[in-house]
Amino acid sequence: MLGRIRPRRTRAVLVSAWTALLVVPLAVFGAAAPASAAGPSASASPVAVAVGGPQLASPGLVVNYPSRSVPRLPHIKASAFVVADAATGQVLAAKDPHGWYRPASTLKVLTAVALIPLLNPDATVVASKQATSTVPNMVGLVAGRAYKISDLFAALLTISANDAAIALTQATGSFGQGMALINAEARHLQADDTVAVDPNGLDANGQHTSAYDLALIARQALKLPAFLRYDRIMGQRFVVARHKAVELYNQNSLLTTYPGAIGGKIGWTSAAGATYVGMAARHGVTLIVTLLHCPAQTEINSAESLLNWGFAADGKVAPVGTLVGPLQPPSASPAAAAAPPPTRAAVVAGSRGGPSVLAAAGFSCAAVLAAVLGLAYSRRLRQRATRPRT
Repeated sequence: MLGRIRPRRTRAVLVSAWTALLVVPLAVFGAAAPASAAGPSASASPVAVAVGGPQLASPGLVVNYPSRSVPRLPHIKASAFVVADAATGQVLAAKDPHGWYRPASTLKVLTAVALIPLLNPDATVVASKQATSTVPNMVGLVAGRAYKISDLFAALLTISANDAAIALTQATGSFGQGMALINAEARHLQADDTVAVDPNGLDANGQHTSAYDLALIARQALKLPAFLRYDRIMGQRFVVARHKAVELYNQNSLLTTYPGAIGGKIGWTSAAGATYVGMAARHGVTLIVTLLHCPAQTEINSAESLLNWGFAADGKVAPVGTLVGPLQPPSASPAAAAAPPPTRAAVVAGSRGGPSVLAAAGFSCAAVLAAVLGLAYSRRLRQRATRPRT
């Protein structure tokens, strides 16, 4: 299928690897690891499962119609999509939910979800040549000039600023450290079809996601008030330089055309096609829609059609799967639990982009470990799979 990198039908859950991923970050912050984690009984025992449920292993259309009284899914020209209830996690319908596709700018949702909790919104970061040379750059950052973190997040999620994505990633201390944190968040969310190579979603070798993973990421985004605040900005002035400013406008037209829309992110590259994440709430129900590899300029209409179906069908169709929750770390020791929580890994308020000591030490160790395990895990699965023709 054009646009698909390869289908992701199952994953191998490596018990010892995931135990290490969860235990070592706790050790960084002084928490005791469970005795069984390091014992000889912990062995790598692969168990093949379909993430979210067996029906989601299908590369085709998946929906459970109980009767003809339930409306049929609209015809959607997308290679993959998911419709899910954000509160219950029930996947109402899907098409090739675990197929690997290029994310385009929908990857910026993961970048925001990973970095918003870690970066001080009132701090500044100095734009690097790497950030300002990104093509297309969108907001036009000037190398050597300091920008406020909150303004960069606004540019990231409204006009999809690719240069802002680089600057925010480097605000963690370095580009590599930022990418490790972004991939660590994907592993934390069990978005195991996702590998981020750049933070803005521009096409890169080895970078991919799935409609299912985007739904997991969107569900996490809904839990972050700051994300929703940035994501729903309709207009804002962004000062690029002393005598230059640009007006940020929101590219997500769902916010103005669909009653109940609460957020989302569009994406496009010639290789990825149109991609989309959308969220809407009606009558106490919040739905998530994700689409990958759509024809140009069809993603919003397709999302609206799927949302209409979802609101009509929610509670009337048996779910085809579930959005899994984030991985939880093992219980900490009483001493660690009694200790005050570490301050967030943030750019120090008022600094010129320097990371805090914790960002440079604790979180970087945890993030690098998680990212290495996740990337190694993805490579192992890719080596086992037969690549389709492109």
